Amino acid sequence: MNTIMTKCRQMVIAPERLIPLSFLAAIMLGTILLMLPFSTAEGETTGILTALFTATTSVCVTGLVVVDTYAHWSFFGQFVILFLIQIGGLGVVAVGAIFMLMGKKKFTLGDRKLLGGALNIERNRGLLLFLVRIFKGTFLVEGIGALLYATIFVPRYGVLKGLWSACFQSVSAFCNAGMDVIGPNSMMEFSDSFFLLALTMLLIILGGIGFVVWFDVIDGIRKGIRHRLGPVTTVRRFPEHTKLVLLATAILIVVGTVGVMAAEFNNPGTIGDMSLGDKLGNSLFQSVSFRTAGFASVPQEKLTEISCVIGYILMFIGGSPIGTAGGVKTITAFLVFMNAYSYINGRRETVIFHRSVSTEMMRKAAAIVTVSAAVLLMMTVILMAVEDLKLTDACYEITSALGTVGLSRALTPKLGAFGRIAVIVSMYLGRIGPISMACFFAGDVTSQNKIRHSKGLFYVG
Repeated sequence: MNTIMTKCRQMVIAPERLIPLSFLAAIMLGTILLMLPFSTAEGETTGILTALFTATTSVCVTGLVVVDTYAHWSFFGQFVILFLIQIGGLGVVAVGAIFMLMGKKKFTLGDRKLLGGALNIERNRGLLLFLVRIFKGTFLVEGIGALLYATIFVPRYGVLKGLWSACFQSVSAFCNAGMDVIGPNSMMEFSDSFFLLALTMLLIILGGIGFVVWFDVIDGIRKGIRHRLGPVTTVRRFPEHTKLVLLATAILIVVGTVGVMAAEFNNPGTIGDMSLGDKLGNSLFQSVSFRTAGFASVPQEKLTEISCVIGYILMFIGGSPIGTAGGVKTITAFLVFMNAYSYINGRRETVIFHRSVSTEMMRKAAAIVTVSAAVLLMMTVILMAVEDLKLTDACYEITSALGTVGLSRALTPKLGAFGRIAVIVSMYLGRIGPISMACFFAGDVTSQNKIRHSKGLFYVG
């Protein structure tokens, strides 16, 4: 792991090409490990496609599975899956970099650029300190989460299984993977336990809002306490990125909760027979889980089509930048919306929190949404063609895979070979980002940018 960045430097691989290759290498390694005989539980067999699918869903922190994680895999196999989830959530290059730091390897300027590209941070100063803070914060949060899960799982499953289930659940929730080893029905047997639902949601949100937001909030609160500032003033002094992430996250969660509760209120297959408190709790959980987490407290195949449409939107948007979540990201979607809003209102620039957004950033956001939507449409059509599925189910499966969510309408285990390959490709593209794959094949455009063309006359709208 600690040789990844050194080799990449020697081969002069640009960050937009390093990301797809590093994740692909991790998937191949995971596939080989999961095909080992002792990775599979006694009485079970694992083919190459099952191993590849499981390695991909683990590294891409998606959570879609073709075999039950708790029953099909041995302890070693489950450990491999958990390891893949962890490096997939944090990023293969970031994990390689932390090993280099532990080995006291020297970082060159090229190494820092590679790491910055992998973390999607356009800065070199303080990058290694930021990386260390990420890993310390991650393991601290996951450790606390595991201890809290253990208070429920140990009395229920015994010491060994309870502790292992708690550790697996905490890492999976924080990395927004949605996989577990507690049983075949995800969180459905705990749909009346608000403590477990709340704990899982907290870990999902902490992983999904992004590490930059973590440190901005922590540093902002410290400064607020030091200067004796009120809560409102402290929040106002947060950087604009952090304020926008917190605002967008809150809006999406609330809107999703209200939408799901309204659509499922009288549905006996989901929350219809629950108490009002459980209806609210499970609607909230579904809204949070839609945004790349993949845990389910109600059967997804019994959701109404209205809830599915809400799910399409939330899964497509996903979490926030520089975190463990997938999707096009909250900031990206918000910038596209604000660009349209600014144009409609005749504004020459897009302004958020009294700060203008650069044209380059707006172009990037538009490109991400456009390419992602195109891939979503194409892969949905392909899945429908090879599996003869209804649009609702096919779109739900592909949106979940592309957004690295992991929710399924009981469809994934029933897929044939071609259907599984389509989902594997979608999960991979969702984790690295379709725009990263487009850049991977784009080649050198330096010479193209030197050419200046005269303006053409085109009509739109």
